[in-house]
Amino acid sequence: MKYSFPAILSSVFLIFLLIAPAAAEEEVEPHIGDILITTSQTHLLLFCSIKNSFTPKMIEGIHNGIPVTFTFMVELEQVRSKWFDRGMTEMTIEHTLVYDSLKERYEIHRSEKSKNPLIRDSLEKAMELMVELNGIKIIQRDELTPDAPYALHVKATLAKKTLPLYIHYIIPFISLWDFETDWRTIEFRY
Repeated sequence: MKYSFPAILSSVFLIFLLIAPAAAEEEVEPHIGDILITTSQTHLLLFCSIKNSFTPKMIEGIHNGIPVTFTFMVELEQVRSKWFDRGMTEMTIEHTLVYDSLKERYEIHRSEKSKNPLIRDSLEKAMELMVELNGIKIIQRDELTPDAPYALHVKATLAKKTLPLYIHYIIPFISLWDFETDWRTIEFRY
């Protein structure tokens, strides 16, 4: 059976049109990206970030005094082929962004760092700190078996701080903020 060049070209073009909107939509949704796993002298370390996490409505809410919390969930498992995978560690990390309208600055509280919040004058800098995990100590290296397979799972959710006196029922656009990324899994050998 012979196919003409225009028929093949139009078929390829049609397939591209069907795939392109799905790919464009996928990039708009919040997701975990840029995952890097490395080691220090004592620990396994994680670096990652959330992509497409802030919407214009969220930024408007932040400027109106509504705090925003991103919760990162991290799980490490040793992969075993003939038995159940062995859970090594689980952790939850929270980053909270609060805008101080009197001082016109952003406070970022990170559960993995010191109790003192980071202060930024720029929304862009504050958003960068909110979405990044930098050098999170996952587990001590001496707890890992050399050349064994492992799987690291990372997920993020947006959790709104509860507003007092049921104000969250009065402000309807807050419910549009809800998001939860898919689990992102990185398999590696130590």
